[in-house]
Amino acid sequence: MTTLATKSQILEDAGYAYNFDRTIYVNRKTKTAFSAEFVQNNPEEEIKRRISEGSQGGKWVFHFNVRPSDAVRRELESVLG
Repeated sequence: MTTLATKSQILEDAGYAYNFDRTIYVNRKTKTAFSAEFVQNNPEEEIKRRISEGSQGGKWVFHFNVRPSDAVRRELESVLG
């Protein structure tokens, strides 16, 4: 079984940084973010697949267990740039 440390390393190697305040892994260059819960609850292969998808037309993509509300999306997009 893949550990959280291994999954975190996969994200870090792909340019993601952990944001302790928001408990998400963020890559501002690709405009993608993963919630810590998503990373914990999904296998390594799923995380790698989502990393390879990248952003969609320059818009932020959030990989969460539950789709964030529009208000949360707007707030995150504003804070993350």
